[in-house]
Amino acid sequence: MAFSELELKRYERDLERFMERRRPPLHIRPELDLGYRFDGHSVEIFEIRPDWRDRTTKGETPVAKATYVRTRNRWRVFWMRRDLKWHGYEPNPEVRSLEEFLAVVDRDDHCCFFG
Repeated sequence: MAFSELELKRYERDLERFMERRRPPLHIRPELDLGYRFDGHSVEIFEIRPDWRDRTTKGETPVAKATYVRTRNRWRVFWMRRDLKWHGYEPNPEVRSLEEFLAVVDRDDHCCFFG
């Protein structure tokens, strides 16, 4: 079962606050922007940039992912390594809330999410 409507609204609110802090200024957004999506029990944050070969199309680069494990009431934290696979984020493999996940991504202590 995916998130309930109430959970989804709360998570969207938290993500919008995060995006407000992290998104680049308006004049830069055509060249670099941030987005997010829900997929089942996961939320993924990604960068949006024009394709370097065809500037009329945009591509997405994954930044961070969190998957909610309902049986444990925890969020598993992932980062995309250069092998283009999601790997557990060892400094904080699990967090208690989506807000905590967003704080980990925002701090990016080990430069795994934003480089």
